[in-house]
Order: sequence, then structure tokens, then C-alpha cells
Amino acid sequence: MKLSHLFYTGLLASAVVVSCQKKEDKPAGQNETKKEEPADKKRKPLDFAPVKAELKLDAEKEKQFDEITAKFQKMREESFQAAKQSGKMDRVALGIKNEEITKQQAEEMSKVLSPEQMEIFNKFVDENSRKRPRYNDELLAKIQKEAQLSDEQMKVVNAANDAFEKSFNDAHDVYHGNNDLAKEYWEKFDTQRKAVIKKTLSPEQYTKFEEVVKEVNFKPRKK
Repeated sequence: MKLSHLFYTGLLASAVVVSCQKKEDKPAGQNETKKEEPADKKRKPLDFAPVKAELKLDAEKEKQFDEITAKFQKMREESFQAAKQSGKMDRVALGIKNEEITKQQAEEMSKVLSPEQMEIFNKFVDENSRKRPRYNDELLAKIQKEAQLSDEQMKVVNAANDAFEKSFNDAHDVYHGNNDLAKEYWEKFDTQRKAVIKKTLSPEQYTKFEEVVKEVNFKPRKK
């Protein structure tokens, strides 16, 4: 399968620079055979049994816990199926929708669990849920603060970050089911993201930026 898609290389002041990934630049493993999942296959839902056992809920709270997690899992599946049926799946929009659902789930769950139990629950969800492949809002705020970036510089950082997410998601059908190939794509687009950001920061700012994002690496999907 061949891939041709765009990666933004900057947005600010004078221009939007777009870099096309040519066939000869594709990761070496792109032509490897991969297994396609059936189009109607449902995504495996998150198993809340381990965290439910850790929370040691009484019968009433366990019932409420199960009702809440089932409700929001149904919302996630409906969102996923709707995205598939729309034609070409917009995985960025789907990721944003899933973030909203996770937030709503936490708000509803906080009415059932104590603050201490919510810490355990939120940690479990954070460690086991699929996340959007991008610098999240918390990390972006830290980048701006630690590197002392202006709002104009942050526009470039955000544009490069958005482009990274879109490019990686657009390549999904190529690397799906192959973590090694997914890692090649992730690292390629991450290099492009950092190259764009480096051009708009001073050397001192870029050093700070690198310190903040040094723990950000490709995380393979659990099978």
C-alpha cells in the first residue's frame, strides 16, 4: 500500500509551508504485508475489572460504577461506528470526541467515588486509554512556560503539533497492526515536527523545549 500525504512545516507571519512525503521517502517497512481487520469489527473496550477490584466498592457503588462505564463505552462505540460510516474516518475528530467522552465519564464518576478513589480511577483510565498522538494541552502549557515562548511562537508549535497528529493519523491504514512500522512513521513525523519548531525558537528556547519533551516517545498499541 502506498502513502502520500502532507505535513505542515509551519504556520506564521509570512507563509504556510507544506512538505509532501514522496514515495521514495516512505519508511522502509511500508511494503510489508499486514493483516486487515474486518471493517465491521468493534474496538476492544477497556476492561475496568482490575480498577473496580482495587476500589473495593460496596454493592450499590459497584452497580453505579458498572452503569457509568457501560454508558460511556456505548458512547465511544457509537462515535467510532459513526466515524467509520462517514466514509474516510477523521481520526483527529474521533480523538477529540473520545477526550470529551472521557471527561464526561470522569465528571459522572466523581459523583459516585471519593476523591481518593477518583485518583485511582483517573490514573487507570489515563494509563490504559488510547490517547491522541500529540503533545497534550498540559505539555503545551509547560513548553510555553519553561521555554518562555511568545504567543506567536506558540502558534507555530501548535501548527506543527496539529500537523504531526493529522499526518500520523492519515497513515493509520498503512501501519495498522504493525507496531514497528507505526514507530517508523511516528519518528519520521516527530522529526518534522521538531524541525519546524526549531526554526522559530532561539537556541536557548529549543534546548528548554527538548528538555520538556524528552519523555515523549512512541508508545506501541497493546494487542
